Order: sequence, then C-alpha cells, then structure tokens
Amino acid sequence: MTPATALPLVFINLDSDADRRVRMQAELARLGVAGERFEATRWTALPEDEQARLYSPDLNERQFHKPLVNGEKGCYASHLRCWQALLASDHPALVVLEDDVALEPDFAAVIAAIAALPRDWDMIKLIGRLDTSKREKLSESRPLVGAHALVRYQRVPSLTAAYVVSRSGAEKLLASRIPFGRPIDVDLRHWWENELRILGVVPAAIRLDETSFQSSIGTKAAEVGLAARWRKFRHKAAYSWLNFRHR
Repeated sequence: MTPATALPLVFINLDSDADRRVRMQAELARLGVAGERFEATRWTALPEDEQARLYSPDLNERQFHKPLVNGEKGCYASHLRCWQALLASDHPALVVLEDDVALEPDFAAVIAAIAALPRDWDMIKLIGRLDTSKREKLSESRPLVGAHALVRYQRVPSLTAAYVVSRSGAEKLLASRIPFGRPIDVDLRHWWENELRILGVVPAAIRLDETSFQSSIGTKAAEVGLAARWRKFRHKAAYSWLNFRHR
C-alpha cells in the first residue's frame, strides 16, 4: 500500500495470460500506483469437491437462464478468493481490478477519496455501463473528488472490471454467495438478496482496454431455441420487478 492509492490493490490474472499481466503492471507503474497480481482461479484445476462446494447446478437452474461455463465459474471463484483475502488482512477495504482495464489519470485520487469516506457502503463500482457514452440511471449523486461523483444506481450495472469492496461487503458476499448459481456480475445486481450497499463513481475511474474484447472467460453457453429465450425474458422481467420493489 502506498500513500498514492490509500487502499491495497490487486488485479486478477491467469497464469497463462502473461501479456495481460505485463500490460497491467505497466499501467500501474504509469500512474505510480502500487498493486499486486492476484492469481486467477482456473476452474478445471480445482478438485471436484471444491467445484461442488462453490457452484450449484440446482441454484443455477432456479436463478439463471443457462448453465455457466468453466470460465464464468473460475471468474467468480477468483473474486471470492479476493474477498477472502481482504478478510484475512487488517485492511478496511480492497481495490479489485480485472486485467483488461486502463486507469484514468485521476484514478489514485478517486481511490484516496473513497478511502476517506465513512464506511457505510459495501461496494463502490469504479466503472458502470459498458457504453460509457450513455448516462447512468441514478437515484442520488454527491461530489467525490474533482469531476467525479459518488452515486447510487437505480439499476446496478453489470461490469465487475473494477470496484472497491469493504470488509462488510466481503462478509455479506461470502456468507450469501457460496455456492453460487449466476455469473458474478448478475449476482451483484441482485443487491436486495443480501442487503448489499452498492455505490458507484461517475464518470468512471477506469476504462476497458482493447484486450477486454478478447475475453479470457471463453465462449459462453449459447441461448438456443424458444425455451431458452423465454427463460431469459422471464429472469429479466423478474429482476426488473424485484429491483423496482426493493429500491
């Protein structure tokens, strides 16, 4: 940890993605930001009993419209391990990055401002919508630092490329998301299930690097046939209703 970032930082990276690792290390060095590589989980390397402990096909059948592929499971397991690492430390919060991001010039100032906030939040997303040219739908906003605002979303956006998680957030997530049945980005959007207090930073403190268009998760399960499309529609409609009801 350095005074420039105020909170510890990790970036998740597979052993096989050496080019991404070198690029992320250079990105951190460019801004003088301290951070450590966090070895990503390769799902197929986990013992079968550990896979069964972490991922539930029955839960997946109830909560999501298609099975998760190994890359999605490994991605979720990697984030779970980051949350566990935070709780094993004495830090109040942890900055978590995936290895396909680029840092905006005032990234360190944003993290320092977050570190100074009262700890009445569980997670602060450093990027929201994939299409950053569109405005986020917000329920409230207040100044954070410079041009950046701390916001509360009407609908939590999907991206998990960069966020700050507090100890309370890690505790809630680990208590409620083992086993998991959805992709991690979808699970986080269901904030009412574990009373997760999610805020965001607008404009984003990071952007997606061009390497994000070549996902290390791999090909996701296809949505084939009318039944699959109906399941997807039903889950999306249920999400919209429940998000509105609890907001």
